[in-house]
Parts: sequence; structure tokens; C-alpha cells
Amino acid sequence: MRRSDRGFVTVEAAMVLPVLALFTITLLWALAAAAAQIRCVDAARAGARVAARSEPVASAEAAARAAAPQDARVAVTRSGELWRVTVEAAAPGPRGLGLTLRADAAALAEDTPGAPPTSGGPSAGDPASAGPPVGGPP
Repeated sequence: MRRSDRGFVTVEAAMVLPVLALFTITLLWALAAAAAQIRCVDAARAGARVAARSEPVASAEAAARAAAPQDARVAVTRSGELWRVTVEAAAPGPRGLGLTLRADAAALAEDTPGAPPTSGGPSAGDPASAGPPVGGPP
């Protein structure tokens, strides 16, 4: 007697569909976590830019919190001539699935002697502005 192959497609589909659903959910979670990590990086950079302009620390924290994911922790510190901003947030999903996203950014304080000028060009008292114009007639 020959055995019938009827019903094998149904069994295979029943076994594969949960695996495909789990894969899809995992992929969507990974994309959401990547987007949250990018937001942490952007928030740290925004906070570092504000702190480097010698604005109050509260302003730098507010700028970082505005760009960070919800319930993120923001720390602004100064070490020497650098302002450092750290942003930490739980990954999306139930309790972050135990994953903490973290981003750091640093910026040179503008009130330090080695900081570039903020006007976008050399000032009148700057020795780099002295001398003949570059590219002009001889």
C-alpha cells in the first residue's frame, strides 16, 4: 500500500508560520532599538554643542532630553577643556529586554584658549589674519 502525502503541506506551514512571526517581531524590535540608539547619539551631540557654547548646564541637559528617547538619563560633565554628555535609555520593548542604549559626545569648551573662534572667521587681532591676501594680484 502506498502512503498518501496529503496533509504534509499543512503540517509544514503550521511549523514554519510561528518561526516567521518570531523572526518578523525580532526584526521590528531591532529596527526600533537602532532608531532609539540614533536618537541617543543625536541627543548627546546636541547637549555637547550647547554645553560647549558656555550655556548653563541645565540648558545642555534640556537640549539633550528634548532629542533623547523618553525616560532617558542625561549626564553633563566637564573634564578639563571638554564638555562630555552621556545619554542612556532602555531599549524599546517590555522593560527594554534588559538592553541599555548609551551614547557619549564631547565638545571643546569655547572659553578655552585653543577653541576656534565663534564668528566663523579670523578676528582683527588674530595673527593669522595678518599678511597679504591669499589669491590676490602679486
